[in-house]
Amino acid sequence: MLDLAVATEAETYERMQDPLAERGIDVGHVRAKERAIPLTETPFDDFDVGFVYPTRLMEGAVVDAFLDVPWVNDREAILRSRNKADVLTRLGRADVPVPETVMVSNPADEADLVAAFERLDPPVVVKPNSTTRGVGVAKAHDLDSFLGICDYLSLVHDYRATGDRSFLVQEVIVDARDYRAMVVDGEYVGAVERRLPADARERGRWKHNVHRGAVAEGVALPDDLRELAERAAEVLDIPYLGVDLLVSEDRAVVNETNARPTIDSATKYEDGFWDRLADLIEKTAER
Repeated sequence: MLDLAVATEAETYERMQDPLAERGIDVGHVRAKERAIPLTETPFDDFDVGFVYPTRLMEGAVVDAFLDVPWVNDREAILRSRNKADVLTRLGRADVPVPETVMVSNPADEADLVAAFERLDPPVVVKPNSTTRGVGVAKAHDLDSFLGICDYLSLVHDYRATGDRSFLVQEVIVDARDYRAMVVDGEYVGAVERRLPADARERGRWKHNVHRGAVAEGVALPDDLRELAERAAEVLDIPYLGVDLLVSEDRAVVNETNARPTIDSATKYEDGFWDRLADLIEKTAER
């Protein structure tokens, strides 16, 4: 049996245990945060391989030093995917379609902010560059509202311990469907469509993040969207990746990626998903 260290909690950890045990991989939880860790004696069991590098980089470095294992998605993969601007730049330069986006590095002059807003057709989406789950994402329909959002971000970024002082201004793709495609070791393995319930839409909600109340339903993507997700994973060189696609009547773009994606129930994936994931884990352990 291979021993796999998993720092992810809740759904993903629980859903991994039985399918991977059937394939010769014992899944163990590594608690990397919200605890006290002695630095002279390891509190962790022995493992052969890690799943995804812990989300908190400071704690992750300690865990990584103690475990001394290869990771399916290592620190570099997590950092690359977390930096939305980096992802969009890399993909755009590789001719992978992405939304029209401007990165703002605070503090920025008002003239630069106005130019960023006017580059796009309103409304625009404003989002922190390195948050997840839709945290801090807002929509601005006019210049004054946009500048007000920028003011709030500037107040946050004025705090000296703030590590990331950038944010994105992005076009809104009207009436787009929101898909999360999963790619494992370069191959598409399934997808979900994230939809808001009708009552949420009636109240003016528009974010499709599951953590914000959206529902993820398994779907079968057409070949062109599968290939788009696989191409994104190839360009970013991340073995285990969630690729967020926005698809309207006339275009499809890669909006974001997630190198720590939640594993949904098995019914939402292609046959062979767990076999392919187990193969990737075994290949990583051999490095």
